Amino acid sequence: MRLKILRIFFLIFIALIISRLFYWQMLRGDFLAATADRQHLQEQLQPATRGQIYFSDGSILASSQLVFNLYGLPKTLSEEQKKQVSTKLAKILANDETEEISLKQSFSESLSQDLYWVQLKKNIDLTLKKKVEQSNLPGIGFQNTSTRFYPEGSSSAKLLGFVGSDARGEPTGYFGIEGFYDGELRGVPGAAISEKDVFGLPILIGRFLGNSPKDGKNLNLNLDRVVQYTVEKYLQESMERYGAKAASAVVMEPYTGAILALAAYPNYDPLRFSNFPKDYYKNAVVADQYEPGSTFKVLVMSAAINEDVVKSDTKCDICSGPVQVNDYSIRTWDNKYRPGLTMTDVIIHSDNTGMVFTSRKLGLDKFYAYLQKFGFDGSTDIDLQDETAPTLRPKKNWREIDLATTSFGQGIAITPIQMVTAVSAIANGGNLMEPQVVKSIVDGNSTFEIKPRVIRNVISENAAQVVKEMMVKAVDEGEAKFAKPKGFKIAGKTGTAQIPVAGHYDPTKTIASFIGFAPADHPKFVMLVRFDQPSASIFGAETAAPTFFKITQDLFTYYKIAPEE
Repeated sequence: MRLKILRIFFLIFIALIISRLFYWQMLRGDFLAATADRQHLQEQLQPATRGQIYFSDGSILASSQLVFNLYGLPKTLSEEQKKQVSTKLAKILANDETEEISLKQSFSESLSQDLYWVQLKKNIDLTLKKKVEQSNLPGIGFQNTSTRFYPEGSSSAKLLGFVGSDARGEPTGYFGIEGFYDGELRGVPGAAISEKDVFGLPILIGRFLGNSPKDGKNLNLNLDRVVQYTVEKYLQESMERYGAKAASAVVMEPYTGAILALAAYPNYDPLRFSNFPKDYYKNAVVADQYEPGSTFKVLVMSAAINEDVVKSDTKCDICSGPVQVNDYSIRTWDNKYRPGLTMTDVIIHSDNTGMVFTSRKLGLDKFYAYLQKFGFDGSTDIDLQDETAPTLRPKKNWREIDLATTSFGQGIAITPIQMVTAVSAIANGGNLMEPQVVKSIVDGNSTFEIKPRVIRNVISENAAQVVKEMMVKAVDEGEAKFAKPKGFKIAGKTGTAQIPVAGHYDPTKTIASFIGFAPADHPKFVMLVRFDQPSASIFGAETAAPTFFKITQDLFTYYKIAPEE
C-alpha cells in the first residue's frame, strides 16, 4: 500500500513537472525569448537621409548634411572621469563662457544617470567631432546622422518650408514642399541589432542583425533659379521703396501650370526658422485671402465675352455717372465718367460702372457659374502644404449689390495662386491648368514625371483672344503705361483693392497688384505682383506695375525675347 501511494505521488510530481515545462516552453516560450533578447540585444535606429530638392537646372535647393550625435556611456565611467569628460566637452563645444557653463551642467546631469547609454548633444559638425576625438575622452562616442541644409539660404524659403521636429522628436517637414512631400522626402529608417555585454557595450563577436535605411526620394522642381532670383531681387527692393507691409509674387508657365518662381516677404531662413516669428512661415501666395480689386475685371469680362452678352465694342449705357444699386452708389476710382464707353475702354480705364453694366448683362446665374469654372470655389491643388481655399458664398445669399461689387473685385476673397491660375486661362487660350511646383520625383533609378493637367476648359480661344487684346491696350494706354518696356507686346491689368476693416473699407489701406503675361501673343509666363498696404502710393499702377515691368524686362533678356516693334 505504501509503495502504491509513493508511485502515485511520483506520477503526480512528474505530471506537474511536464505541465509546468509545457507552460513555460510552449505557452510562454515566445515571451521568454523576447525577454531574453531585450536583456542581451540592443537595437539602434539608423536614420534615412532625407531626399534632395533641385531647381530645374539641377542645382541644389535643399540637401542633407552629414552631422554627428554625441553619446556617453555613464556606467563605464568613474565619478572623477564623468567630471573630467563634462568639463572638457563643454570647453570644446561651447561658443562662449555662458554656454560652456550651461553645457557642463547638462553633460554632468546626463552622465550621472544610472544608464548604459545617454545622448549628450545632437548635430555636431565634422570639425567639432574631430576636436572631440583628439581629446581622447573615455566613455563617449558618435552616431552618424544628417540634418537639412539649404545652400541658397533664405531663397525660396516660402516655397520650400522647413524641417523641424514632431511630438516624438522625429525630423518632419512643415509648410511648402517640405511639408507637402514629407512622406516622399523622409525615407524609411533602418535598424541595427547587436548583442551587448553586462555593461551595455556591443560584443564584437556577437550576433549582428538589422536592415539598411532607405533614403528619401529626390524632387526636381519646375522652379527656374534665374527667374526666382530676379523676382526676389526686385520684389524685396520694391517692398522697401514703396514702404509696403508685405509683398508677394508668383510666375507661372501658362500652358503647363509650372511654377517658375514664387516669393513672399517678410521672409525667413529655413535653417534657423525658430529665430523668426511664426507668422513668417505662411506662404502668402497660397495662404493669403484678399480682395483682388480691378485685376478681377478681366475674368468677369472674359465670361461676358464668352457668353456673347457683350462684345469688345459694346457701349455702356450707364457709364455717364455713378450707378445706384439700392442704397449704394457705385463710383469710378477717379470720379471721372465717360459716357458711351466700349468694353475695351472699360478695361483700359478700369471703369467700375462699366463692370456693373457687364455683370448685369451676364446675370447672377452665369456670373456665379464662371466663378466656379475659374476655380474660386475650392483650392487649386498646388503641391504646397499651406494652401487655403476661401469659401465662395452660396448663390442664394447673393444680393444685387454683391453682383455689382464683385464685378470689379471687391466683396470676394481669393488667393493669389487662384488669381494667377485663372488669368493663365486667358493667356493659354481658355484652359484652367493645375499649378505644379514639382516636375518629377526620383526614387533610385526610377523617375516619376508629373505631367501638366488641364482641370477644365473655361472660355473659348476666341474669347481669350478678345480679352487678351483688351489687356494689351490696358498696358499701352492705361495708368501704368509709363513703366512698360518699349517695343514689347504685354497684356496686363492693374488692381487697387481697399482693405475691409471693422465692417467698412479703409481708403488709406490697399492691396496694390498687377497681373499680366508676356509676350502677349505667345506667352512665356504669367505673373502676379502684389503689395500689402504700400505707403508711398496706394495704387497698383504706381507700385505693383513698375515692379512687374522691371522683372519682365529682365525675363525678356533671360529668355532672349526680342522687341516686336
